[in-house]
Amino acid sequence: MAAIEARPALVARLTPTNLVALGLLVALAGWLVWNFVEAPTQFMQVTSIGLTNGAIYALIALGYTLVYGIIELINFAHGDLFMLGSVFGMHLLNDWLGVVDSSFTSWLVLAGVVVVTMGFCGTINVGIERVAYRPLRHAPKLAPLITAIGVSFILQNIGLLWNGEGQVGINRVLPSGTAFTIGGVHIAWVSLIIVAVTIPLLMVLSWVVRHTRQGKAMRATAQDSDAARLMGIDVNRTIAFTFALGGVMAGAAGVMYAQFTTTTRWDAGFQLGLVAFTAAVLGGIGNLQGAVLGAVLIGLIQALNEGLPHSLGAEWSQSLVFSILILILVFRPEGLLGQTTQEKV
Repeated sequence: MAAIEARPALVARLTPTNLVALGLLVALAGWLVWNFVEAPTQFMQVTSIGLTNGAIYALIALGYTLVYGIIELINFAHGDLFMLGSVFGMHLLNDWLGVVDSSFTSWLVLAGVVVVTMGFCGTINVGIERVAYRPLRHAPKLAPLITAIGVSFILQNIGLLWNGEGQVGINRVLPSGTAFTIGGVHIAWVSLIIVAVTIPLLMVLSWVVRHTRQGKAMRATAQDSDAARLMGIDVNRTIAFTFALGGVMAGAAGVMYAQFTTTTRWDAGFQLGLVAFTAAVLGGIGNLQGAVLGAVLIGLIQALNEGLPHSLGAEWSQSLVFSILILILVFRPEGLLGQTTQEKV
């Protein structure tokens, strides 16, 4: 009897929209299998590029998901902060310190530049929160959203004045060439190092949020800021610390991106910021692991679409990413790893 009663609910879920989405997901899986069977080496080579892109996207996406998780603000200026980090880091490395070649000493200097750039972006992000967002914390949600867009334009114009209108090439300090080859798949040194830098940063961030006193304060503030304040938590300091963490990740991503692409550009933060925000939504905005998962998936989708023998081509990458995002949200509106929340009434 229970099975008979449950059947209408199952039929109700199989709406035309869901059937179309399910069919498209099956078609996507078939496309991946087709390309892998026909060109397995090329498939794996492109996958390695996608993982590298995904690692960079993850560092940016974490800034979005941290800020949204604690004050429910979509910080549209975060992508442009990442851009400023790439411009600052590469000018510091190539122009001010004069490091333009790859050597052991240069790698040590680059490590120092990464740390300085992380501090630079963290400080700017804290300043933005203090000046632009904190006075609007209790205003209608549209006000801080518009303010975030305004801050984004300000940072873009700073990048334009600092870096010029065109794309600026930089000298790569990380070692070039192939680190090793597995089954005909060449793994580049720069890809290996970017992933090796990203994973520890993500692990440290997760540890800070889950196991430190300040991390507990962050989680308490995200759950109920008024109750957290009554328990003696300095909410303003906690939110500023959250912005600092997001800026630190954006700074690291900026340097790694510039080393990977060997270019900087004043408007690079707009597109990559949009991709990273999409990754945060795809994985479940407010969820750290979800942001990483969404970033890796988007990096893979873009690389596979642009590098496989049977694909739509680079000009369709953005459309493909957002189409898959829509399909995922049809089935899980909260994202892949997000949790369903109920509005308080």
